Amino acid sequence: MIAHSLGLFLLPCICLCAAEYYLVDDRIGLGRRFDGIGGLSGGGATSRLLINYNESYRSQILDYLFKPNFGASLHILKVEIGGDAQTTDGTEPSHMHNENDENYFRGYEWWLMKEAKKRNPDIILIGLPWAFPGWVGQGSNWPYTFPNITANYVVSWVIGAKQHHGLDINYIGIWNEKDYNVKYITVLRDTLDRAGLTGVGIIAADGNWDISKAMLGDSYLNDAVEVIGVHYPGTMTIKEAMITGKVLWSSEDYSTFNNNIGAGCWARILNQNYVNGRMTSTISWNLIASYYEDLSFGRDGLMTAEEPWSGNYVVESPIWITAHTTQFAQPGWTYLQTVGHLKHGGSYVALTDGNGNLTIIIETMTHDHSECIRPSLPPYTVSPQTATFQLKGSFVALTELQQWYSKLNFMNKKDTLFQNITPIKVSNGYFTLQLDVDEVYTITTVTSGHKGLYPDPPEAAPFPKKYFDDFNVSSPPFSEAPCFADQTGVFEYFRNLTDPGPHVYTLRQVVTQRPVTWAYDADQTITVIGDHTWQNLSVSCDVYIENENGGVFLAARVDQGGESVKSAMGVFYWVFANGTYKVTNDLGGEKVLAEGLSGTRVGIWHTLTLTVKGYFAFGMLNGYPLWKNAVVLQPLNGWAAIGTNSFEYAQFDNFKVDAD
Repeated sequence: MIAHSLGLFLLPCICLCAAEYYLVDDRIGLGRRFDGIGGLSGGGATSRLLINYNESYRSQILDYLFKPNFGASLHILKVEIGGDAQTTDGTEPSHMHNENDENYFRGYEWWLMKEAKKRNPDIILIGLPWAFPGWVGQGSNWPYTFPNITANYVVSWVIGAKQHHGLDINYIGIWNEKDYNVKYITVLRDTLDRAGLTGVGIIAADGNWDISKAMLGDSYLNDAVEVIGVHYPGTMTIKEAMITGKVLWSSEDYSTFNNNIGAGCWARILNQNYVNGRMTSTISWNLIASYYEDLSFGRDGLMTAEEPWSGNYVVESPIWITAHTTQFAQPGWTYLQTVGHLKHGGSYVALTDGNGNLTIIIETMTHDHSECIRPSLPPYTVSPQTATFQLKGSFVALTELQQWYSKLNFMNKKDTLFQNITPIKVSNGYFTLQLDVDEVYTITTVTSGHKGLYPDPPEAAPFPKKYFDDFNVSSPPFSEAPCFADQTGVFEYFRNLTDPGPHVYTLRQVVTQRPVTWAYDADQTITVIGDHTWQNLSVSCDVYIENENGGVFLAARVDQGGESVKSAMGVFYWVFANGTYKVTNDLGGEKVLAEGLSGTRVGIWHTLTLTVKGYFAFGMLNGYPLWKNAVVLQPLNGWAAIGTNSFEYAQFDNFKVDAD
């Protein structure tokens, strides 16, 4: 129950440790500037399904993420600079598929940044490449051979954001979790400056702390880097990073299933990244789990929106854990020197705006209820405890503080999430809290906090068993067709002005050169769709081979995507421009189940139909049986898919699925 006297949260039948005292004082100086809490869209295609929600539900989801004093109220949005390659859960399209191509309306990151800005004009925007189109590497899988080419490519994205979308990018990164290159970083800084983008800061190296050691010995590198950004630091830094005097960020963190353990992970690192590592920003990978859950790291977002066909979404507990910090401290506030660990486990931070406002955030997350996916978490214990805080300096005259409370209750599953409870009375500069385990408190002078709420969305439902798309969209709002999740290559809406018949509007695979990859992209391009549990189904599609040496496929029961797409199994029905076909059990085309002559050729539309029932598969070409009774023992379920034999142009139309 919540006590009304002294603002205490009383926990009967709990043995509390003796009271410990903690000082909150700005007289001894301030700590580092607070730079905000953020989410990451990309790395890769993690917001893919969000754009396909009906606008009313989509707008609600965006409010929970970005609207100030409503939900997560994020301060930072970091996005992938699409590179046409697989970057965890899919590919994101580049703004330059080749050196003579520029299009700043591909994908959905532009849209997402604008929606975030609508809700919070002060939101900080960051761009980071995971991969690069192949031309940047000039035939190699390396973006640093010609640093001027790579720098100009990245800077063009920053300029395009402003010119075409009115977006000011605040920071730019190097190459996600790959080796950094000193020359490239200095060339990028010079290229930004020459373009008049002196205010765009460079974050490096979005991996480990090693760059900080190099910066101590290289003044040019040190001057070029504004923020040292690391991934999954386990709340710890190294002395060399501190010696640089640079801003330190956990520029990617969390990556944990968004149940209550994920919320516990998030609560712990939001505090302890500063307490232990003096990192002043933490950015969640990912922003929102809006991709097929059976892809890599399913539901590793702050909330879940993976069913645009039903409208269902889930505001998960990490959203409200985020709000404990974001709604009560803003970028530009400052941490106090008086932060640290609680005597019996947990931590606290205190921040001020310098104008008399104070926010204290306390977490008591236990080890087993706050493990992040990485790195491993050393053992520690947390016990119920009494904590008394003494306010001094600018805060000594405060008499009442707002109190927001969350309890991740792993015993009875009855959580309390972001509840505004009785204001706490401050007596002679002191207040006392009785803390249980797995709790978060925000104690603050800020009165604008609010727990936003919309009516429950529709109930969850599986992907429709009957699905059809003719791609007949003359002015598509996004470059990708609904619910297709590109895994290697990029499939875009295409207007085929050379076709006088029914195939003017099609879906086209447009990557014609292997990208500078981040993951293990397949040698074939592939986009998946549907329900991973599908077993028996019929899938058909009109296909158009554009390459004299090319080929396309239609597939069912595709079992893998993401970083494992290269080893995907399923039933793959291929036809080739040389007039042959084959049926394989794998995307790589090595496990052949059937093959023969098809009569297919380049520049002609053909209709493929693939039916899989039980352990047998059947194929038709242009409405006539071509092969039958191919034996398929594994896999037993998976997505439908289309794709090409190599990185080549090919078109698809009238895609249809009928699943049992």
